[in-house]
Amino acid sequence: MGRIADMFATLRKRREVALVPYIMAGDPDLDATRALLRAAADAGADLIELGVPFSDPTADGPVIQRAGVRALKRGTSLRQILEMIAELRAGGMETPLVLFGYYNPVFHYGPERLSADAKRAGVDALLIVDLPPEEADELWKPARAAGLDVIFLLAPTSDEQRIRAVLRKASGFVYFVSMTGITGTKAIDAGDVRTMVENLRRSCRLPIGVGFGITTPAEAAVVASYADAVVVGSALVRLIESKGGSDDLVPAVGAFIRELKDAVRQRGSADESRLAGS
Repeated sequence: MGRIADMFATLRKRREVALVPYIMAGDPDLDATRALLRAAADAGADLIELGVPFSDPTADGPVIQRAGVRALKRGTSLRQILEMIAELRAGGMETPLVLFGYYNPVFHYGPERLSADAKRAGVDALLIVDLPPEEADELWKPARAAGLDVIFLLAPTSDEQRIRAVLRKASGFVYFVSMTGITGTKAIDAGDVRTMVENLRRSCRLPIGVGFGITTPAEAAVVASYADAVVVGSALVRLIESKGGSDDLVPAVGAFIRELKDAVRQRGSADESRLAGS
């Protein structure tokens, strides 16, 4: 098993739910990203989504769009991101890492080359938001051959055909988008999403993560009562934006992630029957 499967197995034994923060690589710069990734791991992040900046991020709201613009202005590239990950792994960081982004940078880098280089650097999975499973083989085949998980999205609008297509190719976990639209723009309807996730669980053998619209520890705790992983993105990126390159950037982010993890741990562990069977 890889790091992601090991992580979920360990949390299941502890009756815990995974906390998955999202950080945009290169915002405010790559040195800060290194420090933020270490702080996130130290604060209790179980898995980290690392955003690859792209000039036309159609699924992202204004907060993450601005982060991508800042990172691109710094010259952040996919090659630099992989080099940074390799340095972190050489320094002993073991928290699973998912590269989260769009297909254009993957296409230009080369799917086979990226798969090999990402695995060598210490990446655990790829999540390409604009690459549906029906069109994913160009990346999916070399990624799986290299030992990388490939994570796909499901949404409230996904029909049975799309669900089956995703479940045939997904590995690591399934990411359930808790709303329609772009990231970070509106609150989730927890009751509706819970019903959808519970329905999905009947046919899904993988852990189910829920993200988009989760902004506070209280909201994260609610999602932890029915999901296997809670993903927090825009709220964290907004905090990074507000702190910029200030001295309290890393401590503030670490403190917020610790609050989220505490909330997820307490609420998730209360539903032992679900975790025991997931």
